[in-house]
Amino acid sequence: MSQLLGVYGASGFGRQIMPLLKLQYPDLDISNFVFIDDNSDSTELNGHKVLTYCDFLEHPSIDKKATIAIANSQVRELLSNRLAADNIRNIAVSSKTVVVLDENTVEISEGSILCSHVCLKINIKIGKFFHANTYSYISHDCIIGDYVTFAPRVSCNGNIHIHDHAYIGTGAVIKQGTPDKPLIIGKGAIVGMGAVVTKDVPAGAIVVGNPARPLSK
Repeated sequence: MSQLLGVYGASGFGRQIMPLLKLQYPDLDISNFVFIDDNSDSTELNGHKVLTYCDFLEHPSIDKKATIAIANSQVRELLSNRLAADNIRNIAVSSKTVVVLDENTVEISEGSILCSHVCLKINIKIGKFFHANTYSYISHDCIIGDYVTFAPRVSCNGNIHIHDHAYIGTGAVIKQGTPDKPLIIGKGAIVGMGAVVTKDVPAGAIVVGNPARPLSK
């Protein structure tokens, strides 16, 4: 077997990403695709082998690549560094239903996962290992940092800057900023499910509700 493509993470999200990965490589056999998971009790999942990372490295295939389908951004960063150290190339995964309105003005760094019906509009810069789940969109003039995660149906409107490791929950809406004052979601911030963000969110903060407010301790 010359190629071995892995989905790092055998959780629910990883199982959703495997079919998208297979669609990107229609000429490969099912045996060319595996899950990578060091904590799984299974050796097979949905017809695919589940390998530990050590087993993946030791596999005789010449050409090995992987995508990281793990929501925790800190873990995602650790695993991306591990893959790089072992010279395992990462795979950017993108559903066939993703819409990019102007590819000349949308910049996406390595390792992204774009799920079904994600829409990227114009003048967008996206950092490393970004995850955008189903029906999320990013409008004009937005900057997204490294290891940012969008749950399903995130609405990221124009002139928004989201810093590294931020997590945006399902159905959250982020109000449009302005060219001279972009709305900022700080590093490591968490925006709760269904929150409506109308002003800047500090680094590390957790905000919930409509309008979004800091979560009470």
